[in-house]
Amino acid sequence: MIYPEKIDVEFLKAFRALILRYVDENEFYIVTGGGRLAREAQAAVKSAGEISGENLDWLGIAATRVNAELVKALFGEEANAEILYDPSIAPVEKKRIYVGGGSRPGWSSDYVAVSLAKTVGAKTLLNLSNIDYVYDKDPRLNADAKPIEKMSWDDMRAIVGGEWKPGANVPFDPLACGLAERSGITVIVLNGKKLDNLEKYLNGDKHVGTIIG
Repeated sequence: MIYPEKIDVEFLKAFRALILRYVDENEFYIVTGGGRLAREAQAAVKSAGEISGENLDWLGIAATRVNAELVKALFGEEANAEILYDPSIAPVEKKRIYVGGGSRPGWSSDYVAVSLAKTVGAKTLLNLSNIDYVYDKDPRLNADAKPIEKMSWDDMRAIVGGEWKPGANVPFDPLACGLAERSGITVIVLNGKKLDNLEKYLNGDKHVGTIIG
Protein backbone atom coordinates (compact mmCIF):
# COMPACT_ATOMS: atom_id res chain seq x y z
CA MET A 1 0.00 0.00 0.00
CA ILE A 2 2.90 2.37 0.65
CA TYR A 3 4.20 1.96 -2.89
CA PRO A 4 2.41 -0.49 -5.19
CA GLU A 5 4.42 0.86 -8.16
CA LYS A 6 5.99 3.96 -6.62
CA ILE A 7 5.50 5.68 -3.27
CA ASP A 8 1.78 6.49 -3.06
CA VAL A 9 1.96 10.04 -1.73
CA GLU A 10 -1.77 10.69 -1.86
CA PHE A 11 -2.51 7.52 0.12
CA LEU A 12 0.09 8.42 2.76
CA LYS A 13 -1.34 11.90 3.19
CA ALA A 14 -4.87 10.53 3.52
CA PHE A 15 -3.73 7.81 5.95
CA ARG A 16 -1.93 10.39 8.10
CA ALA A 17 -4.98 12.64 8.20
CA LEU A 18 -7.25 9.73 9.17
CA ILE A 19 -5.05 8.52 12.03
CA LEU A 20 -4.59 12.03 13.40
CA ARG A 21 -8.37 12.51 13.52
CA TYR A 22 -8.61 9.61 15.98
CA VAL A 23 -5.38 9.93 17.91
CA ASP A 24 -6.88 11.81 20.87
CA GLU A 25 -9.06 8.84 21.78
CA ASN A 26 -6.79 5.96 20.71
CA GLU A 27 -3.24 4.69 20.74
CA PHE A 28 -2.02 3.36 17.41
CA TYR A 29 0.70 0.72 17.06
CA ILE A 30 1.63 0.51 13.38
CA VAL A 31 3.88 -2.34 12.20
CA THR A 32 4.92 -2.04 8.58
CA GLY A 33 5.45 -4.94 6.19
CA GLY A 34 8.10 -5.17 3.51
CA GLY A 35 5.63 -5.25 0.61
CA ARG A 36 6.84 -4.70 -2.92
CA LEU A 37 10.30 -3.56 -1.83
CA ALA A 38 10.92 -6.84 0.00
CA ARG A 39 9.53 -9.03 -2.79
CA GLU A 40 11.59 -7.32 -5.50
CA ALA A 41 14.80 -7.45 -3.47
CA GLN A 42 14.28 -11.12 -2.62
CA ALA A 43 13.45 -12.00 -6.23
CA ALA A 44 16.57 -10.20 -7.45
CA VAL A 45 18.99 -12.08 -5.23
CA LYS A 46 17.27 -15.42 -5.83
CA SER A 47 17.68 -14.93 -9.58
CA ALA A 48 21.42 -14.51 -9.09
CA GLY A 49 21.89 -17.89 -7.38
CA GLU A 50 21.32 -19.84 -4.21
CA ILE A 51 20.49 -17.82 -1.11
CA SER A 52 19.61 -18.99 2.36
CA GLY A 53 16.20 -18.45 3.93
CA GLU A 54 17.86 -16.42 6.67
CA ASN A 55 19.38 -14.01 4.15
CA LEU A 56 16.02 -13.67 2.43
CA ASP A 57 14.48 -12.89 5.80
CA TRP A 58 17.06 -10.18 6.52
CA LEU A 59 16.27 -8.58 3.16
CA GLY A 60 12.59 -8.57 4.08
CA ILE A 61 13.36 -7.16 7.52
CA ALA A 62 15.39 -4.33 5.97
CA ALA A 63 12.47 -3.49 3.70
CA THR A 64 10.04 -3.34 6.64
CA ARG A 65 12.41 -0.98 8.42
CA VAL A 66 12.64 1.36 5.44
CA ASN A 67 8.84 1.47 5.36
CA ALA A 68 8.72 2.00 9.12
CA GLU A 69 11.09 4.97 8.89
CA LEU A 70 8.89 6.43 6.16
CA VAL A 71 5.72 6.08 8.26
CA LYS A 72 7.43 7.42 11.39
CA ALA A 73 8.64 10.46 9.47
CA LEU A 74 5.12 10.91 8.13
CA PHE A 75 3.79 11.47 11.66
CA GLY A 76 6.74 13.52 12.89
CA GLU A 77 6.58 14.46 16.58
CA GLU A 78 3.30 12.56 16.99
CA ALA A 79 5.19 9.25 16.72
CA ASN A 80 7.87 7.52 18.77
CA ALA A 81 11.41 8.72 18.16
CA GLU A 82 12.87 5.23 17.66
CA ILE A 83 11.35 2.42 15.60
CA LEU A 84 10.16 -0.55 17.66
CA TYR A 85 12.25 -3.57 16.62
CA ASP A 86 11.73 -5.86 19.62
CA PRO A 87 8.01 -6.56 20.05
CA SER A 88 8.58 -8.14 23.46
CA ILE A 89 9.50 -4.73 24.93
CA ALA A 90 6.73 -2.19 25.51
CA PRO A 91 7.72 1.35 24.47
CA VAL A 92 8.84 3.63 27.30
CA GLU A 93 8.20 6.83 25.38
CA LYS A 94 4.70 8.21 25.90
CA LYS A 95 3.15 8.84 22.51
CA ARG A 96 -0.18 8.13 20.84
CA ILE A 97 1.40 6.65 17.68
CA TYR A 98 4.09 3.96 17.73
CA VAL A 99 5.74 2.58 14.60
CA GLY A 100 7.49 -0.79 14.42
CA GLY A 101 9.34 -2.79 11.79
CA GLY A 102 10.75 -6.28 11.28
CA SER A 103 12.56 -7.98 14.14
CA ARG A 104 14.45 -11.20 13.40
CA PRO A 105 14.72 -14.02 10.82
CA GLY A 106 11.78 -16.41 10.95
CA TRP A 107 9.41 -13.69 12.11
CA SER A 108 7.12 -12.05 9.56
CA SER A 109 5.71 -8.57 10.12
CA ASP A 110 2.42 -10.33 10.97
CA TYR A 111 4.17 -12.23 13.76
CA VAL A 112 5.84 -9.06 15.02
CA ALA A 113 2.47 -7.26 15.07
CA VAL A 114 0.80 -10.06 17.06
CA SER A 115 3.74 -10.22 19.47
CA LEU A 116 3.60 -6.46 20.02
CA ALA A 117 -0.17 -6.61 20.53
CA LYS A 118 0.40 -9.28 23.19
CA THR A 119 3.06 -7.15 24.89
CA VAL A 120 0.90 -4.02 25.12
CA GLY A 121 -2.27 -5.94 26.04
CA ALA A 122 -4.23 -5.30 22.84
CA LYS A 123 -6.95 -7.86 22.13
CA THR A 124 -7.72 -6.80 18.55
CA LEU A 125 -5.28 -6.39 15.68
CA LEU A 126 -6.09 -4.87 12.30
CA ASN A 127 -4.31 -6.42 9.34
CA LEU A 128 -4.45 -3.80 6.59
CA SER A 129 -4.10 -5.85 3.43
CA ASN A 130 -4.91 -5.39 -0.26
CA ILE A 131 -8.05 -7.55 -0.15
CA ASP A 132 -11.58 -6.80 1.06
CA TYR A 133 -11.92 -10.21 2.70
CA VAL A 134 -10.09 -13.44 3.23
CA TYR A 135 -11.36 -15.84 0.55
CA ASP A 136 -11.69 -19.60 0.63
CA LYS A 137 -9.19 -19.71 -2.26
CA ASP A 138 -7.09 -17.24 -4.21
CA PRO A 139 -9.56 -14.86 -5.94
CA ARG A 140 -6.91 -13.89 -8.50
CA LEU A 141 -6.89 -17.45 -9.82
CA ASN A 142 -10.41 -18.63 -9.02
CA ALA A 143 -13.48 -16.74 -10.23
CA ASP A 144 -15.66 -18.73 -7.83
CA ALA A 145 -13.64 -17.78 -4.72
CA LYS A 146 -15.99 -16.94 -1.85
CA PRO A 147 -15.39 -14.15 0.69
CA ILE A 148 -15.44 -15.09 4.36
CA GLU A 149 -16.78 -12.61 6.92
CA LYS A 150 -15.90 -14.63 10.04
CA MET A 151 -13.63 -17.62 10.47
CA SER A 152 -11.83 -19.67 13.12
CA TRP A 153 -8.09 -20.10 13.37
CA ASP A 154 -8.51 -23.68 12.15
CA ASP A 155 -10.27 -22.30 9.06
CA MET A 156 -7.37 -19.92 8.44
CA ARG A 157 -4.75 -22.63 8.86
CA ALA A 158 -6.60 -24.72 6.28
CA ILE A 159 -5.92 -21.89 3.82
CA VAL A 160 -2.39 -20.76 4.75
CA GLY A 161 -0.86 -24.03 6.02
CA GLY A 162 1.44 -24.31 9.00
CA GLU A 163 4.83 -23.09 7.79
CA TRP A 164 6.18 -19.59 7.16
CA LYS A 165 8.30 -18.95 4.06
CA PRO A 166 10.16 -15.66 3.43
CA GLY A 167 8.24 -13.53 0.92
CA ALA A 168 5.12 -15.68 1.14
CA ASN A 169 1.98 -13.89 -0.05
CA VAL A 170 -0.77 -15.25 2.22
CA PRO A 171 -3.64 -13.52 4.09
CA PHE A 172 -1.86 -14.03 7.43
CA ASP A 173 1.37 -15.71 8.47
CA PRO A 174 0.75 -19.27 9.78
CA LEU A 175 3.05 -18.77 12.79
CA ALA A 176 1.31 -15.50 13.64
CA CYS A 177 -2.01 -17.37 13.50
CA GLY A 178 -0.83 -19.70 16.25
CA LEU A 179 0.48 -16.88 18.43
CA ALA A 180 -2.73 -14.87 18.04
CA GLU A 181 -4.85 -17.89 18.93
CA ARG A 182 -2.77 -18.71 22.02
CA SER A 183 -2.83 -15.06 23.11
CA GLY A 184 -6.58 -14.58 22.66
CA ILE A 185 -6.08 -11.87 20.03
CA THR A 186 -8.72 -11.34 17.35
CA VAL A 187 -7.41 -10.35 13.92
CA ILE A 188 -9.52 -8.32 11.51
CA VAL A 189 -8.46 -8.22 7.87
CA LEU A 190 -9.38 -4.96 6.12
CA ASN A 191 -8.46 -3.51 2.74
CA GLY A 192 -5.98 -0.84 3.77
CA LYS A 193 -6.37 1.08 0.52
CA LYS A 194 -10.02 1.77 1.34
CA LEU A 195 -9.57 4.30 4.10
CA ASP A 196 -13.28 5.08 4.23
CA ASN A 197 -13.83 1.47 5.30
CA LEU A 198 -11.11 1.76 7.96
CA GLU A 199 -12.83 4.89 9.25
CA LYS A 200 -16.12 3.00 9.48
CA TYR A 201 -14.37 0.41 11.65
CA LEU A 202 -12.87 3.11 13.88
CA ASN A 203 -16.34 4.65 14.25
CA GLY A 204 -17.87 1.27 15.18
CA ASP A 205 -19.97 1.31 12.00
CA LYS A 206 -20.70 -1.57 9.62
CA HIS A 207 -17.63 -2.24 7.52
CA VAL A 208 -16.21 -4.76 5.07
CA GLY A 209 -13.63 -7.29 6.29
CA THR A 210 -12.93 -10.70 7.81
CA ILE A 211 -12.87 -11.42 11.54
CA ILE A 212 -10.48 -14.23 12.55
CA GLY A 213 -10.66 -15.81 15.98
